[in-house]
Amino acid sequence: MAENTAEVVVGGAVLAAAIAIGVYGAQIGGLNTGGGSNYPLTASFRSLEGVSVGTDVRLAGVKIGTVTDVALNNITYRAETIVTLNEATQIPDDSAIVISSEGLLGGNFVEIIPGGSPFNFEPGSEITDTQSAVSLISLLLKFVSGGEGG
Repeated sequence: MAENTAEVVVGGAVLAAAIAIGVYGAQIGGLNTGGGSNYPLTASFRSLEGVSVGTDVRLAGVKIGTVTDVALNNITYRAETIVTLNEATQIPDDSAIVISSEGLLGGNFVEIIPGGSPFNFEPGSEITDTQSAVSLISLLLKFVSGGEGG
């Protein structure tokens, strides 16, 4: 009887761990588990190095959305990007959008730097104040070569 109880307890612990991992994966993957809706904004970047579909969009370090589409504009040669934000987070229409890095070895994410306008972006609006990713390799090459070139 004690062996059966131990097996049930271990089985329950394994099941609880599996559910916890599934919930964590859904949160990290950006799945919308709440009933809230989202809205898209577009932005055009010179370089999206380290950013792809599914990358976090953050405001003050808090995830407020994800990158949902990336495409190359064959006329301007810029990366056209769609970010989808939580409807509860309204962004002033003079805000900037920047590709930021989590550190030297960390990945990149999209950061929104809020402006001070009393008016907010409408769904589908374009954020025109953009700053592209900075390539760590090009910075290191500039440093090694003494700042010459480029």
